[in-house]
Amino acid sequence: MDAVDTLGLVGTTIADKYVVEAVADAGGTAIVYRAFHQLWKRPVALKVFRTPANIGEDARAALLERFVLEGRLLAELSERSPAVLQARDIGTTTTPTGEWVAYMVLEWLEGATLEHVLEAEAAKALPTRTVAQAMSLLDPIAHALELAHRRGIVHRDVKPANIFVVGDARGPDVVLKLLDFGIAKVVEDAQAAGAFGKTGVFTAFTPAYGAPEQFSRAIGTTGPWTDVFALALVLLELVSGRAPLPGDTIEELGAASTRGDVRPSLARMKKTRSAEVEAVFARAVTVETAARFASVDAFWSELRRAVLADTAVDAAQTLPAPLPPPDVPPAAMPSAPPPSPPRTSARGRWAAAALVVFVPVTAAAAALGARAMTGPSKAGVAHAAAVVTVVSSSVAAAPPPSCPEGTVMVPASSFFMGSDERDVEKEERPAHKVRLDAYCIDRTEVTAAAYATCAASGACKGEWNANDWAEISKSDHATFDVLCNARAPASRSSHPANCVSWKQAHDFCEAEGARLPTEAEWELAARGTDGRRYPWGDAEPTSARLNACGAECLAWGKKHGVELSAMHRDDDGWPTTAPVGSFPAGASPFGALDMTGNVWEWVSDHYAAYDAAGAATAAQDPQGPAAGTTRVIRGGSWNGSTPSWVRPSYRFHVAADARSYGFGFRCAKSP
Repeated sequence: MDAVDTLGLVGTTIADKYVVEAVADAGGTAIVYRAFHQLWKRPVALKVFRTPANIGEDARAALLERFVLEGRLLAELSERSPAVLQARDIGTTTTPTGEWVAYMVLEWLEGATLEHVLEAEAAKALPTRTVAQAMSLLDPIAHALELAHRRGIVHRDVKPANIFVVGDARGPDVVLKLLDFGIAKVVEDAQAAGAFGKTGVFTAFTPAYGAPEQFSRAIGTTGPWTDVFALALVLLELVSGRAPLPGDTIEELGAASTRGDVRPSLARMKKTRSAEVEAVFARAVTVETAARFASVDAFWSELRRAVLADTAVDAAQTLPAPLPPPDVPPAAMPSAPPPSPPRTSARGRWAAAALVVFVPVTAAAAALGARAMTGPSKAGVAHAAAVVTVVSSSVAAAPPPSCPEGTVMVPASSFFMGSDERDVEKEERPAHKVRLDAYCIDRTEVTAAAYATCAASGACKGEWNANDWAEISKSDHATFDVLCNARAPASRSSHPANCVSWKQAHDFCEAEGARLPTEAEWELAARGTDGRRYPWGDAEPTSARLNACGAECLAWGKKHGVELSAMHRDDDGWPTTAPVGSFPAGASPFGALDMTGNVWEWVSDHYAAYDAAGAATAAQDPQGPAAGTTRVIRGGSWNGSTPSWVRPSYRFHVAADARSYGFGFRCAKSP
């Protein structure tokens, strides 16, 4: 879906000089516009940061002050390193709808990200680079990172999509720019000050290039060593032509980053060099933060020495000169990673590997996944419009994937829907064979941010900030309306869209070019074909596998006078809903997340009892009854008190116009 101008700024003029022409990119925290500077007669990138609608004057002033300081730092860094994107102005404005926003004016770049460059080179079958050649290309980026580290700033999201290439990437005059510097720090500071609610401290990273400590706060804190890890991965990709963290699923990518026995290396990518070179890479990507290089300078210097000593390096290859010495006193940044904090049971949230996501640093799960709706998009700055002009039109586009990004494929399958086990409810009986054609289904529940974008475009109904069910009382509204995630667009944008009716869920999926899954499709995606009791297998639910009622839920109920029962006695870290994808240990056989717990999910079917008489005949792609008085919801929610509620075979049904803090959805489509 193309980026939508949810702020309504296209066609307006900001500060009497920036004419906003088009949306270049959009993410969870900012929208990037292409604008025209009327005085300079040049295009600029206008990065507009979203802020909470209910932000107070004091918090607004503090947030603006932090943006000013960050813009000043960016300007400082860009003065000392041409590899840092230039910041040219900063200010605030009011949107046509009256929303107060802060913005940065950045240089407009004509070129392509390194990610696009690598894709184009692979399509042309160009040879990969040697380690020395890759170092020469990335040397400006290493220099920029070292400068930032000396001022106490960690990038936290170094990846090919955040490295912009101006000119021929294999030519002598190529210029590289490092994008999105400092945005994570702004968000963290704003979060710490309470501008975005009180949901923990946040950091920004892309899981496909994420260091182990970004996946799990228990491993350690982030620091310069985090950027060392990511820079080493980018270098490995340049040398091998392949992503250094293998895998597409949550489990595969999480394990690739955090497993100590399998580390990214040149040898694993069949680009063997000397033992000395391999040892440098091994130290750069080790799991333990204390054992990793504590600075980019140390990593780059050691790698340079090892490559020069490698007799396999061709004499004609050139290496960059050593990084220059510090020109300012180091900032208050530790010289080595601090000790790892104690483990925590709080869960993080994850989004698609190609996009930036915002994740609680208390995340205890190594994962990524989900519909990429919540973080800044992968370009990061206003260069998206120029990418098309740089990648040669003669390069054939890669064939599209079988399923869209953010979804999982469920192949054509036969399985027994429902259950005949002794302890199941009558609505689950009898088990009956169903055949389904292949389909795609969202990896996670649709997020609040995604629904808000749809509502802002006019394609979805905007009324989703209150509960509505038969005989709902005023006290129910007072207690539960605050749980509608639309009411906290900053702090709960990555949580599931809830308080939506069946029709609202249906309309969202339709606007996405998709549909609600059928009841049969939902159950197959949740449990697979082997008859397991839960998405993860037959083991009973725990706080590691799903968001259901535990100690945190009981505490919330006691505080608000709501009588609740616990499914388990552990604390899963989320009193009510959790960010989507927070429980990778509960993934289904196809990699779908949160199929049980968090929120009940609407499916397309009207409710009816299973046809016992027809159970012996396999049904092909059943659509449910043609009419009915209620619609089916599946999967249980955060306040689920008994394991039976979260069995994939368990069925519940409610009025289609009901809206509840415990109702959400995901979409499906044919591949």
